[in-house]
Amino acid sequence: MIDLKDKVAYITGGSKGIGYGIAKALLNNGMRVAITSRTLAASEKAAASLSQDVSRILALQSDAGSMQAEVAAVKAVTDYFGQLDVVIANAGVGHFASIEDLTEAEWKDMIGTNLTGVFNSVKASIEALKISRGYIITISSLAGTNFFANGAGYNASKFGVVGFTQAVMMDLRKYGIKVTTIMPGSVSTHFDNHVPSESDAWKIQPEDIGQMVADLLKMNPRTLPSKIEVRPSIPGK
Repeated sequence: MIDLKDKVAYITGGSKGIGYGIAKALLNNGMRVAITSRTLAASEKAAASLSQDVSRILALQSDAGSMQAEVAAVKAVTDYFGQLDVVIANAGVGHFASIEDLTEAEWKDMIGTNLTGVFNSVKASIEALKISRGYIITISSLAGTNFFANGAGYNASKFGVVGFTQAVMMDLRKYGIKVTTIMPGSVSTHFDNHVPSESDAWKIQPEDIGQMVADLLKMNPRTLPSKIEVRPSIPGK
């Protein structure tokens, strides 16, 4: 892709955290960006803080766990901007408990958003990305390769995202579509009701992931980093 000016990115879960950091980085690189949240109010608030130029930012409401919603969101993006070049499947939730205490509702929420949601976002975008020879980036986690106690549902969803993304990469490379999964460790976000503070300075920051995404998009099209693990340089105390 290399030259990002006026390329169009669709980012699920873009109203805060990693998605917001990616949106900011791509806007700073001259791209046009659409972000989603489960509520339009949250998406609009984030969009207003990202850019006052309505020709470069689009706020949408979508539940990634709904195929119908994602198809409608992708159509809204292509109708508004006239193209789609990059999809960032970022929307995610986490519920952490022993399998004895993990509820069916919490399991379904994680699998529905973290895994089925990625499927929906990718599936809904393929035809538009064939035209642009675009790029799909899924946001998984180091929890997609490292299991831990109280992580049964979250691990299952993120292991699934890693496997899904790598298979999709093999399916779509023949169309010139590049596919990467990013697997961050500890990131300073509001995930799981956490409130970021100075004590999180050791963690990866959302803007760091944003820079990584921009760097991936600028890489020579002949080269594809298909899976990236990223962690804090120094672990927290």
